[in-house]
Amino acid sequence: MATTSMSIRIDSDLKKQAEAMFADMGLNMTTAMNMFVRQVVRQGKIPFEIAANKPNEETLASIREVEDMISGKIKTKRFSSVDELFEDLDS
Repeated sequence: MATTSMSIRIDSDLKKQAEAMFADMGLNMTTAMNMFVRQVVRQGKIPFEIAANKPNEETLASIREVEDMISGKIKTKRFSSVDELFEDLDS
């Protein structure tokens, strides 16, 4: 099998972190990149999910809490205006 060289640009700190991680797995950067490219070719897609603005677990928990409040699973006070809210806070 013939091989060819490839040059990529990557943040130097990210490269160091990746090299350390790959070393822990017994891999070097070349082997890891070959594994990645082989999976792309085999699967016909990027072999992991790519998502923008994916909420973390704390945010997901907050969303679930609000959904529970809206559905009535969690009982909360409701106010029809800001003035009503402040009146309640002052009392």
